[in-house]
Amino acid sequence: MRKIMVAVSVLLLGAALAVAWQQSVSDDGGWILGLEKAWNRALEEKNSKALDMILADTFVSVDIDGSVSSKSEFLASIESPDYQPSQAVTEASNVKVYGDAAVVVGIFRVKGMEKGKPYVHRERFVDTWIKSNGRWQCVATTSTLITAKHPGD
Repeated sequence: MRKIMVAVSVLLLGAALAVAWQQSVSDDGGWILGLEKAWNRALEEKNSKALDMILADTFVSVDIDGSVSSKSEFLASIESPDYQPSQAVTEASNVKVYGDAAVVVGIFRVKGMEKGKPYVHRERFVDTWIKSNGRWQCVATTSTLITAKHPGD
């Protein structure tokens, strides 16, 4: 009987730890999705100071045209007078947390003016996040332009 009680106790402890770990993962996932939203707001407001905090110093961006930018180049492009976004929205996203790393895959839509011409882009993106010293930062982003029309366009 005692062996059964010990086995049940071990199983219950394991289940409690699994629930606690899952809660931690989902909390991190929610935190990362919140950072994704903050990134969108920072783009709309051209707030490079906010982006500087969200992006790691080693950040790299692969844009829809295949060009690669460092963090400083990415921030400079946001500050450019030619870049005038009016709306930046994540239409759909999914986050997977792997310990101190996470990947967000989603669809991003941005409207605005660039070099005096209006544009609307829908992009599929992949963002890679790393947790270092208790802080999540994006280390890489890549996006591909979605050219097919979808209902409602």
